[in-house]
Amino acid sequence: MNLILLLDEDFDDDARRRACDAGDAVVVELAGRRFRHVRTVHRAAPGRELAVGRLGGRVGRGVVETLAEEHLTLRVRLDTDPPCKLPLTLLLALPRPKVLRRVLQTVATMGVPRVVLMNAWRVEKSYWRSSALEPAGLLEPLRLGLEQGRDTILPVVETKRLLVPFCRDELAALAAGTRRLLAHPGANAPCPRALDEPVTLALGPEGGFIERELDLFARHGFAAVSLGPRPLRVEQSVPALLARLF
Repeated sequence: MNLILLLDEDFDDDARRRACDAGDAVVVELAGRRFRHVRTVHRAAPGRELAVGRLGGRVGRGVVETLAEEHLTLRVRLDTDPPCKLPLTLLLALPRPKVLRRVLQTVATMGVPRVVLMNAWRVEKSYWRSSALEPAGLLEPLRLGLEQGRDTILPVVETKRLLVPFCRDELAALAAGTRRLLAHPGANAPCPRALDEPVTLALGPEGGFIERELDLFARHGFAAVSLGPRPLRVEQSVPALLARLF
């Protein structure tokens, strides 16, 4: 945990939340997972300074004031904006639930601001019934990713269960003004490097998109690109693509 992520419920009242947002020092109490991490991983003692941030807000530093058996108190001051997001929208064919959790953690860590989970022919129907798509299931890996990346702004995650209507009715507006790329293991063109323009990136399921899906995206201006001859899993492809593009 590179950042202690503070939630609204960590503050006693609205006045303290407003004071924190204004950059004033306030005291918060932590218990549960974050307390155990500070005690066992950071091995923090009173006086130890830690990186902190408020979910949806600014980042700063927190000093451990007291450390008890089940909780601790931090005096925090948030005075810095979180890191900038990547200029990217990720269109991701819904992966297996365990893979989805790993991918969401990765995109939150690396600063992807928007993820659209969409259907494809190779996506199993059962994946759409997974608890990983419920609000709590989405939030947990995103928070873990923010903590790793010292960020506080949650990515927006949307679901589109019907691919053709999504492409027909929404894709043009969503991708307007961006470079449109589709990562596919059989593509001839290499993935570009170090772009300085906004990108809409489509990534298919294990095995890639089928031909009619490739044609559908091509009709909407998406150029197929590849990372090379080695087929990668989805959770490997996402960080590799982001690192190469930006």
